[in-house]
Amino acid sequence: MSSGGPSSSAKAAMGAMGGLGCLASPAVLLGTVVVVIILGGLGVLLYPLIVLIQLFGGGGTEPAVEAKKVVEVFQGDGKGELDPAQVPADLLESIKAAGALCEAIGPVVVAAQLDRESGFDPNKVGPEGEEGISQLSPAVFTQYGEDDDDNGKVSAFDAADSIMAQGRHLCALAGEVQGLVDSGQAIGSVLDLTLAAYNTDVEAVRQAGGIPAVNRTTGYVVSIRAMFAKYEGIGAPPPSFAPTSPPRTPTPTPSSPDPTPPPDPTPSPNASP
Repeated sequence: MSSGGPSSSAKAAMGAMGGLGCLASPAVLLGTVVVVIILGGLGVLLYPLIVLIQLFGGGGTEPAVEAKKVVEVFQGDGKGELDPAQVPADLLESIKAAGALCEAIGPVVVAAQLDRESGFDPNKVGPEGEEGISQLSPAVFTQYGEDDDDNGKVSAFDAADSIMAQGRHLCALAGEVQGLVDSGQAIGSVLDLTLAAYNTDVEAVRQAGGIPAVNRTTGYVVSIRAMFAKYEGIGAPPPSFAPTSPPRTPTPTPSSPDPTPPPDPTPSPNASP
């Protein structure tokens, strides 16, 4: 970004924010202040963060305090405490287990990624053949997938198998990018570089010397970070989740004939005998 003034993207965002005057509230005014916050090295505007901040306008909570927490969590390491109310109850233990596999990745990161990848849909199939709730490619799932739900099969469409494979994959990537950072081949936090490698691959991170400067990857990292506050339960009401597995179809029961026959119709007083 040029040192002579705001970037063109920043100017555009400021103009867009100016058009939100009809929503004038403390949260929106605060949003205009933080509109040019930049995540170190990404060089992209934090549109998702601004949207989150603008949500904090009601209730008894001071919007400025909530917004400050959102910014701090956004810029943090993703290792805050996961709010159980923000994830489907039947996935909570798998998310916590996947987030405890290595020091670099926490449950909040895993939950935010699941939201970004599939919206917690265990049956999703991606445009490039990605499968399951974590949207891993078949090759990656084959490498890291195990029978984590102990149902006798390993399947990308079993939520527990997929989530734990995601955690193992993230930890393996974190180990590789840590090596790049230690050797000076890449600059940035291990978490950001790991998310970038998940979206592309480690070689792309190495060649870029950090997060690849392409919209898809920088946007991916920002979008995951923008959900950290939500999954720590900061200012976010508990969502309503659809069941993560299809409901069991009840077995139809054959209907039995009514033992009581219907009464004879009452004859009309005008009917002929």
